[in-house]
Amino acid sequence: MPEVELRGGEVDGLSLHYVVEGRGPATIVLVHGLGGFAESWRYTIEALASRAKVYAVDLPGFGRSAKPRGRYALTDLARALHGFLDAVGAGQVSLVGHSIGGAVCVTYALTRPARVERMALVGGLVPGFPYEFSLPARVATLPVVGEALSLCGCAPLYKASIARCFATPVAEEVDFLVDSFYAQRANAEARAAFLATLRHVRADLAAHVDAYRRALATMDLPLLLIHGRQDRVVPASHCAAAAAALPRAGVRWVDGCGHFPHIEHAPAVNAWLAEFLVARPAPR
Repeated sequence: MPEVELRGGEVDGLSLHYVVEGRGPATIVLVHGLGGFAESWRYTIEALASRAKVYAVDLPGFGRSAKPRGRYALTDLARALHGFLDAVGAGQVSLVGHSIGGAVCVTYALTRPARVERMALVGGLVPGFPYEFSLPARVATLPVVGEALSLCGCAPLYKASIARCFATPVAEEVDFLVDSFYAQRANAEARAAFLATLRHVRADLAAHVDAYRRALATMDLPLLLIHGRQDRVVPASHCAAAAAALPRAGVRWVDGCGHFPHIEHAPAVNAWLAEFLVARPAPR
């Protein structure tokens, strides 16, 4: 997998891993969620690479990217995403975000609107709309408690947690999401980055609800929301609230689907993404 080292400002020297496939006039960037990594988009990459150049990046703190101690707020992750796009020479792009990766994409689109052509959120978290983390996640944000809990983490526990995110768990998919690059994704640095991201993003969402809502009201960007009706992580009600409030948003509901539509129902989701991102002009 290729690697870039970012230059300039607060991201100077930050090393990010990524996957890139395909060629074409459009450039699509896939952004994973909390605990995710670039290859979790493998079905999406394969489907879109015949029509566009597709990047999937490991955000700072995740996958095989660097995991420095420091802030992992949405603005920090969006800043790293901007540095990545500059480093690989990408101009205007379409963004696809999963879960918290959706919040990163929204933050980036609001701060760098000229760089984003359109955006799709898959099981995405949209800042500014009602959302609360699960009880275990809230407990993990507590000082010291989160660190203590992270010491108890192991592959079987991670797999049990991931399996609950599927409407109908598939063992091979759960194994892939946990076992891939396990050493880099479960070491002490990775656990610390996970907790920092959880804490900073939760604080962001609580503190900046009104600011995000005001900014989103001005966002003139085609937006596609793809969401599982049985999503236990980001409830369907969250997606429905965002879809109702954002005038340029379209929504595709997926029945019998949890938090990973791009894995649980890959053929349908990939067809919707291809149609929205590369097959037709932006709706006006």
